[in-house]
Amino acid sequence: MRLSTLFISSALSATLLLTACSPSTSQTPTKVERVEAHSQALNDWFQARYEDELARSPMTQTYLGMKDNQDKLDDASALAVDESAALSKAWLEEMRREFDIDRLDKQTALSYRLFEFATEDALETYKFSQNEYVFQHMSGPHTSLPSFLINFHSVGSVEDAQAYIARLKDSERYLGQYADRAQAQFDQGVILPKFVYPKISEASRNVINGAPFTEGEDSPLFSDIKSKIEKLNISEDQKNRLVQDAKQALMTSLQPAYINLIAMFSEHQIQASEDDGAWKLPNAKDYYAARLRHYTTTDMTAEDIHETGLKEVARIQDEMREIMTQVGFEGDLKEFFDYLRSDPQFVFPNTDEGRERYITGATDIIEDMKTRLDSLFITKPKADIVVKRVEPFREATAFGAFYNQPAADGSRPGTYYINLKDVKEQPKYLMQALAYHEGIPGHHMQIAIAMELKGLPKFRTMGGHTSYIEGWALYSESVPKELNLYTDPYSDFGRLSMEIFRAARLVVDTGIHTKKWTREEAVQYYLNNIPNPEGDVRAEIDRYIVWPGQATAYKIGMIKIQDLRKKAEERLGDKFDIREFHDVVLANGSVPLKVLEELVEDWVTSKQD
Repeated sequence: MRLSTLFISSALSATLLLTACSPSTSQTPTKVERVEAHSQALNDWFQARYEDELARSPMTQTYLGMKDNQDKLDDASALAVDESAALSKAWLEEMRREFDIDRLDKQTALSYRLFEFATEDALETYKFSQNEYVFQHMSGPHTSLPSFLINFHSVGSVEDAQAYIARLKDSERYLGQYADRAQAQFDQGVILPKFVYPKISEASRNVINGAPFTEGEDSPLFSDIKSKIEKLNISEDQKNRLVQDAKQALMTSLQPAYINLIAMFSEHQIQASEDDGAWKLPNAKDYYAARLRHYTTTDMTAEDIHETGLKEVARIQDEMREIMTQVGFEGDLKEFFDYLRSDPQFVFPNTDEGRERYITGATDIIEDMKTRLDSLFITKPKADIVVKRVEPFREATAFGAFYNQPAADGSRPGTYYINLKDVKEQPKYLMQALAYHEGIPGHHMQIAIAMELKGLPKFRTMGGHTSYIEGWALYSESVPKELNLYTDPYSDFGRLSMEIFRAARLVVDTGIHTKKWTREEAVQYYLNNIPNPEGDVRAEIDRYIVWPGQATAYKIGMIKIQDLRKKAEERLGDKFDIREFHDVVLANGSVPLKVLEELVEDWVTSKQD
C-alpha cells in the first residue's frame, strides 16, 4: 500500500515544477496551468486508488480480463469488509484534505463529486451491511463462484489451468469466510425468509452433483475444467495429470465447503419464519430508506415511490387497453392478461429446439438494431455482444434475463443471458423489448460505451448507479418504437408489459418492505395488474423480498430520463438533436440522477446561447 498523501504531494509538486520550468511558459504558473496541474494530480490520485482497490480483488482482475493473481480468490472475511470501509473513509478524507474542487477543471470537478457521492453511499451501505443477506437465492457466492470460474477464468496454458485448480483448492477458505459472515448475521437475528433456504440448498447441491462427487455426468465445474484442459496443446499425460489435480481439489476442498454450507442452511431454516419484508430486520425503517437512496440516488420516500407506482400502473393500463382494442380482443384487461399467459401461440416449444429459436430470434433483433444506431447515437460501442442461455446448473435461481459486461481488453464480448429453464416463462411478445433492454440500445450500449470512455478515472468507466443503468435500459425499450420497430401490436404490448412490470415494482417493493404485505399479497397484486406469467411473477416477488429497494430503481431512472428529454425538446424546439441528447446522457459514464439533470441542463443552456 503506497503512502497516499506523499504520493499526492509529490505528484502535484512535480507537475507544478515541470510547468514552471517549461520554456514556453513564464516562471510563475498561470491560473490555467495551476488548474491543469491540480486536476492532473487528482486524476493520478484516482488512478492510484483504483489500483489499490483492484489489488485487493484477484477475482475482479480476472473479470476484467487480467491474468494477474489468477490463482487466488478474494478475501471475503468480515475483517476484509471492515478494512474496505476503513480505506474508503480514509480516502474520502484524504481527497477532501488534499484537493480543492474550486481549483479543478470541469470534468475533474465532476469526478471529485462522483467519488465523494460513491464513497458516502458505500459507507452508508456498510453501516447497514449486517442486514444485507450474505446468501440468498438470487445471488451469492454459492452460485457466483462456479459461474465465475466457468465464464471468466480462461485457460490458454498449463499455468492458467494450474491457477484454476489453485482456485478450486482455495474454495473452502473462500466459501467458509462467507459462511462465517452468514452465521454472524443469523446470531444477530438476521434470518432469511423460510422459502429461501430450500432454494439455496438446491443450488448448492447442483454444484456438487455429478462426477467426481456422485455417479452420472460430470458436475458443472469438473466438466468445465476438463473441457478447457482438453483444448490445450500439450501431451495426454500432462492433460491427465491436470485433470487428476482438478479432481483432487474438487473432492478435498470444494465438496467439503458445499457440504458445510448445506448443513448450515438446514440449521438456519429451522428458526426461519414466513415474515418476508425488511420491516422485520434491525433498524428496519432507516435501513430501507438507505436502500432506496442507494438504488434510486434520490431522496424519495417509500410513500412517494409507492404513489408514483400506482399512478404509472394506471396510466400504462390505459395504453394497454388501446392495443387490446386494436387486436380485437373482447373482454377486460385481466382477461386479456389470462389470454396472453395461456395461449400457446405466444411461446416457443419447451424443447431444446424451442430454446434455440429463442436465442436466434433475440440475436436477430439485436443485429437489426445495430444497423439503425447512426440515427440515434454519436458514440457507439466497439465491443460486440452475444446472446447465451443461462447455464443449467444455475437456471433455477438465476434472473430471467441479465447482462454481463465485456472484458476491458476486448477479449470477451458483452453477454445477454436469457434463462430458458422453462421457455413458457419467456413469451414471444416480450422478446423484442427484452433484447433492447439487455442488449442494444440498452445495457450493452451504455455499459460498453462507459468502459471505452477515454480520459476519465477508472471508477467512472467501471462503476454504476442502478437508477441510471437500469433507467437507461428501460428507457431504451421505448426508443425503437420511435423507429416503428414494434410492428406487431403484441410486441408493442410486450413493451408496455415490460414498463408496467417495472411500475408495479414500485408498488410491491414498498408494499412488502414498509406496509407488511405478505408474499402472496404481492403476487396477487401483480397477477391482477400485469400480464406476466405466474411463474415469472412469483420468482420476481421472491427477488424483491431478499433485495430490498433494488427493483424501484428501474422506473425511477426511466422517468427521470424521459422527463429530462421532454423538457429539453420543449426548450430547444428545432435545435433538439436526439443524437446529442443521448451523447450527453452516455458520455460521462454512470452518474446519480441529480448530476444527470445538471449535465442535461448545461447542454440545453449551451444550445440556447
